[in-house]
Amino acid sequence: MSGDYAGLIKDLLEKTQSRILLVVADGLGGLPMKPGGPTELEAARTPHLDALAPSSSLGLLEPVGPGVTPGSGPAHLALFGYDPVRYNIGRGVLEGLGIDFPLTGRDLAARFNFATMDGRGDLVDRRAGRPSTEENRRLVRKLRDAVQAPPGFELFFETVKEHRGLLVLRGDGLSGAVHDTDPQELGVPALPARALEPAAEKTAEIVNGVVARAVEALRGEKRGNTILLRGFSKHEPLPTMADRYGVDAFAVAQYPMYRGLARLVGMTVAPHTASAAEDLDALGREFGARTFFYLHFKKTDSRGEDGDFAAKVKAVEELDGIIPPLLALKPDVLAVTADHSTPCRLAMHSWHPVPLLIHSPYCRSSAGTRFTERDCAAGALGLRPSTSLMPILLAHARKLLKFGA
Repeated sequence: MSGDYAGLIKDLLEKTQSRILLVVADGLGGLPMKPGGPTELEAARTPHLDALAPSSSLGLLEPVGPGVTPGSGPAHLALFGYDPVRYNIGRGVLEGLGIDFPLTGRDLAARFNFATMDGRGDLVDRRAGRPSTEENRRLVRKLRDAVQAPPGFELFFETVKEHRGLLVLRGDGLSGAVHDTDPQELGVPALPARALEPAAEKTAEIVNGVVARAVEALRGEKRGNTILLRGFSKHEPLPTMADRYGVDAFAVAQYPMYRGLARLVGMTVAPHTASAAEDLDALGREFGARTFFYLHFKKTDSRGEDGDFAAKVKAVEELDGIIPPLLALKPDVLAVTADHSTPCRLAMHSWHPVPLLIHSPYCRSSAGTRFTERDCAAGALGLRPSTSLMPILLAHARKLLKFGA
């Protein structure tokens, strides 16, 4: 949202007890595996979402802009109504907030993957076979024991989840303007950390030294014998959703980065959950006391990144299965959408718009009979930027006053 429009929305806010529930199925959007075939969402059996479609408003959201493939961070911030270009928060900070790491203004944070390289140094698995979180802890202990902090700095290695970890350098003069070392492809070596501006040259040199020592510490591991760094960043607080939208927001997410995103915008985050049933319990306990709820569903993205069409179809069907208990909470507005598309055909994030369903008593219904990309493309909401979602949800919840005489 532009500054003027964001200010207008803030001026029109009316605090009410109506409740908005936003369900984000990570990477939900897909593609046919062959021309004329169904997308993962079209192939899935989704009776509950399909039953909502005719009486809901359908549309598509564009996370950042035409042709831009977003990361999960900017794509989520856009859904929460924050300009993802202006508020380009690095993944390191998000992971740190997600695991409650006490970040300071002197910290440089980066998310890392444990990865596997062959004898030539070329990457053969960017996620080290998706190890268990307990295996991650073992490898992190190895790094802590063997890799010393550079002189004048502190160094932290932390487990996040599965193959993901957090690296934090603490000291003066560090810069977040450092390029990722993850090349995002296989059969090539990891990239060196590279300064994106002259002031970051020293930081890049320090990072490369830490990575070299980490690789030496992991030598001999069959899986997870290197680390790939992404999202170098320093922590700067954002305006909260309470300030911008007058809502008391609550988040339920199993993966640390999404918990970090929620904390970044001022949401209260539920204690860690490990299953859909626990997610629903956490929502139910808070539902009468707050006015905005964010529920993150990860499996659709993970299976898309694996390129496993059948598994992503199954994940979509699991998502559909939680719709009845969510409706039983009686939200005044229910929205189901995605942060970005992760088609199995690409096995990575893509630039394609994502499907959106909004269900409330004040919907202008669509002609669609199912919740699919094609039905949403023909829906009453049309194609909109993701940053427009929050004002639309506030309006459906009757939280915006009339503008002008």
